[in-house]
Order: sequence, then structure tokens, then C-alpha cells
Amino acid sequence: MLQYVIAGLVLGGIYAIASAGLVITYVSSGILNFSFGALAYFVARFYYYLHTQQNWGIPYAALLSILVAGPALGVLLYFMLFRFLRLSSPLVKVVATLGLLVAIPALSTLIFGTQAISSAPGLAPQPVRVFNFIGVAVTLDQVIVYACVVATVVVGSAVLRYTDVGLKVRALVDSPAMTALSGTSPSAVSIGVWAVSTFFAGLAGVLAAPIIGLDSGNFTLLIAAAFAAVIAARFRSLPIAVIVGLAMGVVTSLIQRYLPPSSNWTTEVVDAVPFMFIALFLIYNLIRRDLDRDSDRVGGALDRAITPQGATRLAGSTSSSLDARRVGLIGKFGGPGLLIVVAALLPILVQGFWVGLVAQAFAYGIIFLSFTLVTGEGGMIWLCQITFAGVGGLTASQLATNHGWPILAAIVVGGLVALPMGLLIGFLTIRLGDLYVALVTLTFGLLMENLVFTIGIFTNGGLGVNVVRPSFAVTDHAFAYVCLVAFAILALFILNLRRSTTGLALNAVRWSPPGARTLGISVVQMKIIVAGLGAMVAGIGGGFLVAAQTSAQPANFATFLGVVWLAALVTIGIRSNAAALVAGLSFTMLPALALAYLPSWTGQLPPILFGLGAIGVAKFPDGSLEQLGEMFRRWLYERADRRSSSSGAPGSGGGVAGHVLQTPSVMAAHIVEEVPS
Repeated sequence: MLQYVIAGLVLGGIYAIASAGLVITYVSSGILNFSFGALAYFVARFYYYLHTQQNWGIPYAALLSILVAGPALGVLLYFMLFRFLRLSSPLVKVVATLGLLVAIPALSTLIFGTQAISSAPGLAPQPVRVFNFIGVAVTLDQVIVYACVVATVVVGSAVLRYTDVGLKVRALVDSPAMTALSGTSPSAVSIGVWAVSTFFAGLAGVLAAPIIGLDSGNFTLLIAAAFAAVIAARFRSLPIAVIVGLAMGVVTSLIQRYLPPSSNWTTEVVDAVPFMFIALFLIYNLIRRDLDRDSDRVGGALDRAITPQGATRLAGSTSSSLDARRVGLIGKFGGPGLLIVVAALLPILVQGFWVGLVAQAFAYGIIFLSFTLVTGEGGMIWLCQITFAGVGGLTASQLATNHGWPILAAIVVGGLVALPMGLLIGFLTIRLGDLYVALVTLTFGLLMENLVFTIGIFTNGGLGVNVVRPSFAVTDHAFAYVCLVAFAILALFILNLRRSTTGLALNAVRWSPPGARTLGISVVQMKIIVAGLGAMVAGIGGGFLVAAQTSAQPANFATFLGVVWLAALVTIGIRSNAAALVAGLSFTMLPALALAYLPSWTGQLPPILFGLGAIGVAKFPDGSLEQLGEMFRRWLYERADRRSSSSGAPGSGGGVAGHVLQTPSVMAAHIVEEVPS
């Protein structure tokens, strides 16, 4: 048993170092850095490039990668992104860091190449020296991990608790404005914090590479597992995060001892252990009602008072800032209508396998509508929409292939199966803070991916389940139009929902939950409704996707692939139905175009662009398509205004600012939000 404990402490030590970096970042900036794993991978890949590919010695390669490149990357990202996020909403912070999670691995591949790396060196010289400790073999790599963990706990806790630097760091998250008034530069403290955070990311990455290999997906899963320790520490306690990280490693190792090593189920359970820890801590705190909802708000009253209204929101209003009556029908419906016409022509204009890609793009558009509902309308950051799509797709494939159901009926039932799952997740998470909601949904997705989607009836030995299309739409051309009609129906449903009383209530809830409650609106009820509808739409979209691909493969519904989906949609517009269709076409067609007509290295550009677009939410929360649409409507408005002025029509003056439209619920929400508590 001692051998398993010692081996578990190595993995636990890496969890501990990663969780320490996450806690330090959150304590000082209020940002839970979902891109931590991507940063760890980048530094580890840079270390491999220096040490293995360029034959640098270990001390020099480690010094340049961990102590120089890692902190420098943190400082660069602070000036490019993180300094704009301090007082942003949790939704904006999560989406922006998810953008980094998508972009950095693709950028690493672009810089270092696509070479498959089977084994990576650690910080110990090769061959690695082995010691004998109480009859158990301990390698020098393991000793280095233990030493790094001890140094992290001792030095980190001492600095945060007992030094002036720690006091300034803790004061920064409470109120940057008050920190500045005390004579301390918030920017200088933040720069130091982000440098230290990426140092920990690089250290964890280099230490983990010999164990998990140099694969960006493995690094992302490793850091996602470290979130369990961060949740146990309630985002703030460094010693608790380290202790829980070590415990997770030991438990994972001991489980391997007692379960049959040759069983696939053992591998699935071992992979799911950290996410079981996350679920247990969340359930425990939820029962005690001890979750820190204030963790979603960073900064004091002075900081919020000097922040421009709307600067911290993500796609906050359903109303255009321009008078819809003055831009006419073209301004209101011209863009989406033209897009539908162009989409309808695509299956005719393209040939060969491109027609199948168009059909898949329309199916992706349906799935992306679920993000429009949950995140755009509900204001919630859910990271398991791809899981609901997988539930719908796998259910539809089983009903159609193994039970003889008509495929369209099976697709609808797949959406109905996802519906109660969305309602349940919504009911359990709505009362939590936004960060906890993101982590709960991420955990749910990873548990489903590891424990449910790997069941034999779904994987079919790795071949997946074949799906037969309806008899009247067997060809790619015909089925593309079936998917487009389904998209149009669901988009009209969302449009009507947005304009209904329920939609206005959702708009008020998204702007200000306290203001909505003052108006008598049930925040919980509204969000649960949109959560269930979002899950159902995702399930229906997943059914159409497996039919478009003619095969249901669980691997196509990996949880972190859903992060790329979210990044693609946020880039174009999270609250626009038209953006969902454009995002589906972009996600499907851009990589294929790069592969077919451009050099091979350009295949990494689409995820980089999607990631940068998600990062851009800090500056342009409505996305690129909405920005273009707003410019077009403004041009139409100014043109109509000039005509009205030249004809002497009454009420023609006043300019654009005189025609701002807001619903009564939104105005009331603003008023209530501004009342001092």
C-alpha cells in the first residue's frame, strides 16, 4: 500500500501546485482561470523544445521556460486581457478565459509543430536516479515534486498571511480603488500576481509532462481535476487546496490497487475520481447552504461606482439602441432573412462532400441555439450543452437503429430525454454563484463523458452506431434542407420567446436579479425554464448531427469540445439566432477550407480565431455579427433621419441618442440596482 500512497502523492502534488496557482490568482484578481491547463501545456511544450529538440541542459531550459517564459506570458496576458476583466461579470471572465483555453493549444501547435510526443522529460537528469525509501522505490522526479509542494505551501502561505505583499494582494480583490488610495499601485500588484500564477502553471506543466504526456487535452483534464481542491478551499484557502489536492492523488492511486487492472471500467472510474470529489464538495456545501455567493463579485462600492454602466455585462439587452420603426423592415429582418436565403442556396452551390458538411453545419446551428437560450437569454454559463447534445444524439441513434423508430421521432424523443436533465441541473445550480454553476456543469459533462458515454451500447467497440436518415431525405442535399427547416422552426420559437412576457422577464433577470424580484419576477423559475428549453434544443440538435454524420460517435461529444463550440458562437454573437447559423457554418467549413486549399499549418487558425473571438467578449460582448448588424441599422437610421429632417417631419431632430428604447422591466431593474443597499 505504501507504494501506491507514494505514487499517489506525486499526482496529488501536481494537483496541489495547480490548485495553489488557481487560488492565488482568484484571491488577488477574482478570476478563476479556466485557461490554466493551456498555459501549463504551453510552458511544458516550450521546455521540451529547449531541452529535447534544442539539446539545452535541464537547468538552462527550466530557467528560461519556467522562471522566464511562464511569468512573461502571464504579464503579457495581463496587459492584453486580464486587466480589462477585474470588474467584469463572472460570465465575461469565464468566457474570456475559455477563449484562451481554446486558442493557446492551437497557437502552441502552430509554433512548435504537430510532432506526436510519446514521452517527455521532467526536471531530473536521464537516466532518472532511483532511491529506496522504506523498501519503496522513489525516483528523483518524485522527490522534486514533493519538494515543490512543500515549498509552495510554506512560502505561499507565509507570503499571503504574514507579509506586506500578501496584505496588498488580499486588499486588491476587496477594492482596487481603495488600494490605490492607500498608495499602492493595483496594476503593479496584479502584474506580480499573474507572473506568479503562470509560474505555477509552468511548474505544474513541466512536472506533469512525464506522467500524462505532452497532450493539451490531458493538461486541460488535469487542471479541471484540480478544481476539486479549489472548490474545497472555497477559492481562497491555499493550505486546504494543497491538502485536498494531495488527498485526491492518493485516493486515485489506491483505487487502482483495489480494482481489476485489466478492466475498462477501472480506467473510467479512475479518470472520474477528481470529478466525484468536485460533486461531493458541491453537494456538501449546498446542503449546508455554505457556498460563497459573494465570490461572484469583486471590488467594493467605489469600484462599481466608477465602472461605466454596461461595461461588465455580456449581451445585456434584447432591444436595439436604435428605433426599430425608423430603420424599417430591412433593418429589422433584412440580415437574418438574407442569411436564410444564402444558407438555402448553399446545398445547391456546393458539390461532393461539401454538401454533407453543409448539412452538419445546419445541425451545429441547432445545437448553438441552445447556447443562445442558456447563456444569451438566461445569462448562465453552462459548460455541458455538448453533453445534452450527446444525450439527444445517442438516444436517437439507439431508438432508430436498435428499436426501429423513425429517425425524426427518435430525434424529438432525444430532446425530450435531455429536457428533464436540464431542468434538474438548473434546479440544483440556479441558486449558486455563476462560478459554481460553471464548475457544476463542467463536472456533470465530464462524469457523463467518462461513465455513461463509454458504455458498450454507445461505443460499439469504437465504431459507434450507424444512423439511417428518413426515406425522403437520404441524400446530403435533402437532409441539409431538413436540418435548415428544423433550425428555422427553433429560431422562430426563440424569437417569439424573446418577445413574449417570459422573454421580457428573462431580460430583467439577466440585467438585475434584485430588480427582477422587486417586480415580482421569480428568478429561479425563469432560469429553470430556459435551462430546460436549452437542454431540449441541444438534444434535438445532437440528434440531427448524428443523422447528418450517419453515425453516433460518443467521442464527438467530448466536454471540452463544447468549449470550442461556445467560443465559436461567442465570437459571432451569443444572443443572435442568425449568429448560431453562422457559427455552425464557420465551425464546419473553415477547417475544411483550410485543409483543402491552404497550407497544412493554417488548420490551426480556426480555433485560434474562435479563441480570440471569445477573448474579445471583454471588449465587444455582443459579438462580431451583432456589431456589423448594429452598424448597418445605424446607417439606415441616419439615412432615414436625414430624409425626415429634409422633409420637415415633426420629431425628426434629436439624433440617435433621443431614440433609445428600453422595456419597462429593464428600466426598473436598472433603477433598483442603483439604489444603495
